[in-house]
Amino acid sequence: MRPLSRFRVLDLTRFLSGPYCTMVLAELGADVIKIEQPGTGDDSRRMAPKVNGESYPFAMPNRSKRSVSLDLKSERGRELFLELARDADLVIENFRPGVANRLGIDYDAVRNVRDDILYCSISGFGQTGPYRDRPGFDIMAQGIGGFLRMTGHPGGKPTKVGIAINDIAAGATAIYSILAAELNRRQTGAGQYIDISLVDAGLAWTVWESGAYFGNGETPAQTGTRHRRSAPYQAYRTADGYVTIGANTDRLWLRLINDVLKRPDWADDRRFVDLPARMDHLDELEAEIEAITTTLPTSAWVDRLDSAGVPGGPVLAYADTLDDPHVKARGMIVDLEHPIIGPMRTIAPPTRFSELDFSVRSPAPWLGQHTASVLAELGVGHDEIDRLFSEGILYDAHPELQEGRSA
Repeated sequence: MRPLSRFRVLDLTRFLSGPYCTMVLAELGADVIKIEQPGTGDDSRRMAPKVNGESYPFAMPNRSKRSVSLDLKSERGRELFLELARDADLVIENFRPGVANRLGIDYDAVRNVRDDILYCSISGFGQTGPYRDRPGFDIMAQGIGGFLRMTGHPGGKPTKVGIAINDIAAGATAIYSILAAELNRRQTGAGQYIDISLVDAGLAWTVWESGAYFGNGETPAQTGTRHRRSAPYQAYRTADGYVTIGANTDRLWLRLINDVLKRPDWADDRRFVDLPARMDHLDELEAEIEAITTTLPTSAWVDRLDSAGVPGGPVLAYADTLDDPHVKARGMIVDLEHPIIGPMRTIAPPTRFSELDFSVRSPAPWLGQHTASVLAELGVGHDEIDRLFSEGILYDAHPELQEGRSA
């Protein structure tokens, strides 16, 4: 049994922050019912590349869920949603503040049908504050949170972190906040409203940067691959690419210069004699190290670093990462069979439990795949379900693929 078995989630989220959260909950055992607008669904369904009309990027964070497509702007659609909420444990949405209220599915409306409901709202700037009504995606959160000014190389343009880091930070924050609220509910019986902001979630991850700023007013600047507090700790050029080196303690520094770089004289070099000296001479340190590392290929340096016990590794392109033997051995690539896409691959959950099952349960659903079956579970009659489909209140993108139903 998975730890969140019998925990039901009504998922109103789209794009990445909310879907990432609910993907993790689903693979921990929750029954995640993704509520989507007829015809269009989650906005990320439009993203290329598509295979047989289905978005591959959408399929990544929306696996292991069921899709119910109903028109929340219709009276009957809203009623059905609230009927589903009566048996749910969590409702999660990432509309702009005020939208859920206008639809009549906000926290107060849901609490009227289940008073101990957990309700999580994710938005760009949160439900309070002067920016609450601004639309906000990951790039805006990276901008206002300072990330664009601390990423990239010195003197370069503002640079986005390579992944949607604020979206993922908000999703991860929502996961642990929801689990904390559920633990509290099991102890007290009390529901909870949870307000998550992309900006807040990302800002909370600036642990060392905030320490430096509050400690002496230092503003985190662009440093390329360099560490702000330690050296050598960055990527260095080799004869055929780059190698990362993390000799960030005195013990590792001595191993690096003696056993890897073969420069024992640096132990007495005033520029590099201790960490403060190395931090004061970062440009010289990089030049000296690269004068050596560029003489051999990356693989040779990785072998030397491993033999000396100094942390280091290659700088891979993403395709090489996915083909790396260690990544494969850890089971991080999962093969699935999608009913429309066909054979496909996804990234596995990263945690290895000794006793708990935490794995991909199913491929992402097509839009409205489970509309009829979930409403039948709710007790809605087949005649009404058929009528609501004909009226456009319910939707199934591929009725021809449903067992027992004709196109």
